[in-house]
Amino acid sequence: MIDELRRLVHGMMPAALLERGLVAATEDLVDRVPIPTDLDVDAAADRLPPAVESTAYFVVAESLANAVKHARASALAVRLGRVDGLLRIEVRDDGVGGARIGGRGLRGMADRVDALGGQLSVDSPLDQGTRIVADVPCGS
Repeated sequence: MIDELRRLVHGMMPAALLERGLVAATEDLVDRVPIPTDLDVDAAADRLPPAVESTAYFVVAESLANAVKHARASALAVRLGRVDGLLRIEVRDDGVGGARIGGRGLRGMADRVDALGGQLSVDSPLDQGTRIVADVPCGS
């Protein structure tokens, strides 16, 4: 029971996120992906409110997991940046496309982003890859 609880908490707020912030946690995540992944991070995307950071981390982690499991991608890209009081999270792959909000993973992402007053969009034409963009309010 304790081990299960630890796994759950770690999945929601990994130590790197708590201790070093969103940028470092995202770098650690990208380093573990078995597909070449380009990371572009605006330094202003770091040290945001905890709910914003955990949601952003979840979106990146779930998007990367989906790409690895389903997209048959050969390259991925992750971008984090601040725009007009929003944290923009973008994850792209060059895979098979066809993703849509309806399954548990994408629906869970959309629900988390929506809970913070943000929006999630998925652009995934067949044979043209997938682009997931989440805009989450984070203050000025």
